[in-house]
Amino acid sequence: MLAAIEAGGTKFVLAVGPAPDAITARLTIPTRDPATTLAEAAAWLASQGPIKGLGIGSFGPVELDPASPQWGFITTTPKPGWAGTDVARHLSAALGGVPVGFDTDVNAAALAEHAARGGAAGGSLAYITVGTGIGGGLVLDGRPVHGIAHPEVGHIFPRRHPEDRDFAGTCPHHGDCLEGLASGPAVMARWGASLSELGADHGAHAIVADYVAQACHVLFASVAVEEVVIGGGVAQTPGLVERIAARARELDAGYLPGGARHRIIAPRLGTDSGITGAMLLANAAAADA
Repeated sequence: MLAAIEAGGTKFVLAVGPAPDAITARLTIPTRDPATTLAEAAAWLASQGPIKGLGIGSFGPVELDPASPQWGFITTTPKPGWAGTDVARHLSAALGGVPVGFDTDVNAAALAEHAARGGAAGGSLAYITVGTGIGGGLVLDGRPVHGIAHPEVGHIFPRRHPEDRDFAGTCPHHGDCLEGLASGPAVMARWGASLSELGADHGAHAIVADYVAQACHVLFASVAVEEVVIGGGVAQTPGLVERIAARARELDAGYLPGGARHRIIAPRLGTDSGITGAMLLANAAAADA
């Protein structure tokens, strides 16, 4: 069996199955302290039978350099108690030394969405999650992008919307970066409700759409991706993805040579992008072992 974990700041989604597209069992557990959460995850996965490979798509920041002694660690996260946590090696050992594929949760989701569209070797795609935080994963030529670390799309600085000048932003590091302006906590902080709870005519919808559309435009203009897939809890607000796509077209003003080939869409896999991507990481790790 392949085993997969979508490790989020609020919950861990666990799954097993014989192939990435054949999940046969899954379990969701709350994200508590590292020792408790990792032990519970390992115990359930071990109970599902022999595991040949484990894939982990994790909240971050994480260390992805295989030469680093901290490969597989969650590093400087603000999540209380989780900074400096060895996730990959700890879980590998708990499961008898199985090979592990490790990446960010958004890179895992991007891999899954890339595969779901046919997985053309030359294809390019970005995945942005808009929820408790904002993150972005990028797949170019069928491979996730890793530089010296991993992309941090949620921490770019968008231009401020003209009707949103005074809000300082909620990011503890940057204030009014994209995450500090358009994440779920940012919406709640200045309007006192989630985006889906605010009326469709509320100005918050246009403001959030504008900020996320700017991030999409940056991806289209800088790395020329074909698609940006928008996932996450906030992105499930009815009509938001369509608003983002329309605003991105306005921002482009007909300039980018990709034209209509640049698309902004909801996830093909719905809420399963992350866990499916983790299964793909498990499959690759098992194949390379």
